[in-house]
Amino acid sequence: MHYHPESLFFAALLWAMPCMRADAMPANASEVLHGLEWTGLVTGNSSVPHSRRKRYISRSDMNALLEYHNRVRSQVFPPAANMEYMVWDERLAKTADAWAARCIWDHGPHHIMRHTGQNLSINSGGYRSIIEMVRAWHDERQSFSYPNRCNGAICSHYTQMVWANTNRIGCAVNRCSNMHVFGSIWKQAVLLVCNYSIKGNWVGEPPYKTGKPCSACPSSYGGACTKNQCAKGHSRKHNRWT
Repeated sequence: MHYHPESLFFAALLWAMPCMRADAMPANASEVLHGLEWTGLVTGNSSVPHSRRKRYISRSDMNALLEYHNRVRSQVFPPAANMEYMVWDERLAKTADAWAARCIWDHGPHHIMRHTGQNLSINSGGYRSIIEMVRAWHDERQSFSYPNRCNGAICSHYTQMVWANTNRIGCAVNRCSNMHVFGSIWKQAVLLVCNYSIKGNWVGEPPYKTGKPCSACPSSYGGACTKNQCAKGHSRKHNRWT
């Protein structure tokens, strides 16, 4: 099947083991996409200092990615008994920034991948919705059979999204020029890198325990439950989903 280059979207395979290198080379040039300044971003149990900084991802895209992941996690089937609420992590975002800036269509860097999960997505041409870049990850659920069977080519983006104790995420998006992708050179590409912790996709393990939502939460959550997720310190006002 042939695709027109201007409508190509791809998601890179998330490896459970250390990554194998592909024939990808750094682009000749790159520029920051949506490098907006913002302050006071909450990251897990702490806050980023209120200093102005320029980022590879806008605050609106950050919020959209976080909300989308938590929506997907809250609606898994069969239901999850130990699904944890996911929060934004600035350290993960910084490592995603550094990798996205290199414009390489491959997972990395290797020393990060030993302890961090990673999903990648890319499209040719101009930037569109950030959610359009991650929807294919969620669509892999159609090929996933609980506890750990994949009936399609790839399910690992989806299983990383819904890995129960993967409760932190940090992403970056970058516009790249003359980027090597699957043996071709894309004149313009938009690359999304999402890093996750705790790393998921361990071979032979299910992404979560099944059962009544929040019935098997870690004790650190103190029995709190929001939108079918173990969510200590989070209220419904953080999850206004339609």
